[in-house]
Amino acid sequence: MRSEASVLLKKLAGPSAELREDQWAAISALVAERRRVLCVQRTGWGKSAVYFIATALLRARGAGPTVIVSPLIALMRNQVDAAARAGIAARAINSANLEEWDQITGEIAAGTVDVLLVSPERLNNPDFRDNVLPKLAASTGLLVVDEAHCVSDWGHDFRPDYRRLATLLADLAPGTPVLATTATANARVTADVAEQLGDALVLRGSLDRESLRLGSLTLPSAPHRLAWLGEHLGAFTGSGIIYTLTVAAAHETAAYLRGCGYEVAAYTGQTENADRLAAEEDLLNNRIKALVATSALGMGFDKPDLGFVVHLGAPSSPIAYYQQVGRAGRAVDKADVLLLPGTEDQAIWRYFASLAFPPEAQVRGVLSVLGAAGRPMSTAAIEPQVELRRGRLELMLKVLDVDGAVRRVRGGWESTGAPWRHDSERYDRIDAARAAEQDAMREYAALTTCRLEFLRRTLDDPGAVPCGRCDTCAGTWYPAEVSDDALASARAHLGRTGVEIAPRKLWPTGLSAVGVSLTGKIPPAEQTLPGRAIGRLSDLGWGDKLRRLLAAPDAPLPDDIFAGVVATLTEWAKGDERWPARPVGVVVLGSQSTPVLLESLGARIAEVGRMPLLGTVQPAHAADAASRTNSAQRVRALHTAFTVPSELAARLGTLDGPVLLVDDLVDTGWTMAIAGRLLLRAGAPAVLPFALAVSA
Repeated sequence: MRSEASVLLKKLAGPSAELREDQWAAISALVAERRRVLCVQRTGWGKSAVYFIATALLRARGAGPTVIVSPLIALMRNQVDAAARAGIAARAINSANLEEWDQITGEIAAGTVDVLLVSPERLNNPDFRDNVLPKLAASTGLLVVDEAHCVSDWGHDFRPDYRRLATLLADLAPGTPVLATTATANARVTADVAEQLGDALVLRGSLDRESLRLGSLTLPSAPHRLAWLGEHLGAFTGSGIIYTLTVAAAHETAAYLRGCGYEVAAYTGQTENADRLAAEEDLLNNRIKALVATSALGMGFDKPDLGFVVHLGAPSSPIAYYQQVGRAGRAVDKADVLLLPGTEDQAIWRYFASLAFPPEAQVRGVLSVLGAAGRPMSTAAIEPQVELRRGRLELMLKVLDVDGAVRRVRGGWESTGAPWRHDSERYDRIDAARAAEQDAMREYAALTTCRLEFLRRTLDDPGAVPCGRCDTCAGTWYPAEVSDDALASARAHLGRTGVEIAPRKLWPTGLSAVGVSLTGKIPPAEQTLPGRAIGRLSDLGWGDKLRRLLAAPDAPLPDDIFAGVVATLTEWAKGDERWPARPVGVVVLGSQSTPVLLESLGARIAEVGRMPLLGTVQPAHAADAASRTNSAQRVRALHTAFTVPSELAARLGTLDGPVLLVDDLVDTGWTMAIAGRLLLRAGAPAVLPFALAVSA
């Protein structure tokens, strides 16, 4: 059997490939002993070779198809191609190939599929779970759980959908082998995953990466980091990945580097599937220097000759960082890895941490809504009645599903009636673990000892020793200087202003459930026109300034921010996407938290624009909209929260052009929409929203 395995490996990885001892131990345990195996091995070690070889051997011995649960679509595409090299017929079911599902299901039934790759989300799709999964589980010859650290809520990338694997494991025929693989599991996560698998053979290897040369360069500002990248990217060997922490930063960085003459492409969770495919192919074939990517690329890309990974901003976990840099240097002798940490990193970490599992009161509120309904409810129907945004609500429902308190069915979610306990102590421990990871990432950036040893110790690698290659072991291998010209260019690029504020055109669904009689389309005569803001809070350029301004005590608008206001208004007046008509007056949106800031903003715009400051849309009562985190709840809180004073209404009726409605921050856009609607109904010919910032 080992000879068969060696032949298959050469088909997968080339004629010089030889089986590692732990690879053979895993294959033998799966095929000969039908055991459960957990492989914790570094990126590039050959975990996929284990399951493809085991699949071929098991299929030759009459076993059913292999089911691989894989988290990211890009990884699935790579694996389907790799399987074909070994003569293995692999198919994938995920959100990118909906039109192929029926055909693939038929091929599975006909026995012509050797490997089926499914996303974890499929496991709890009602149709797939109830109609496909039971038959599949009964006939599965091997179950593979790829990126198995996602199973553990102690891990850096826990995904509730992975917890559905417990059901799949229970439904497997007796003696079905199971393989779980990951490169990023510390001792706690390894023990947790092994416990969930049952009696598992754990094969844990060294996490050393002899090809990687690590470094960290701290520069004083975002323009310095972007300028450095523009000047020095060409010195990196081959093609690579530049990771950013936000979608906005990915697009800003890609645009700047293209302006510097580099072929690069942005790759984020908002990138269209066809554009993702094209970008992946371009990188695989070295047609571009780099993908500028968020963690949407993360685990999901396999390019053995990737020459470098640069992080423009630090991930919140050294474990996640190790995983991302592990994309590089898998089939080359040397690959460079550089961290360019930013002052904005911690604010971004805090934002993503705020999206974690909600507090108990909010969870109880959702359970109460479902219990009272007595029928399945869609997420859209639940959302208006709770104080959670859609993404966070869906995450919470998945966790409650795993806990047995709710169940996903046709038509949405239903309460099971089972008791549920908020495990506060566990959530507190996980929060503490996350905080410790952030501390470790800050420590990594400032290390004076070996960087790779630090990462390996963080992952509880007992063999961690100094690498002799990183900047702290062997000295800096990268220049630190940035030329004045490059810095000026980067500052000009990041200093650009102007983000569109799209008008709201539809009322949120389900408002009647919270006592608001608004529904359907907002009449055009009651809609604001498209507006503008200086920038996003997540921008590399303006983001840090705007975040600090909005976090500071209420005070008049600083001159540097007002310069951005003037630049934004000037471009809006003269640019390609200019306003339809020049505003003839300024109206301030009344605020209980930043009245001084907004009054000075309105007054200075009126002065520089030589138009009257018409007045303020006054808060009618203490609106609690800030705590309302989804559209329906925000509209419920805001729709009676403002009034137009009679003096302002009288002035509106005399105007022959739009009014400029100014605010500090646009989040959901409903404050602008509702205040603008009031102005229009009071006689304003049109309303142009303007804000200092938009949240994302």
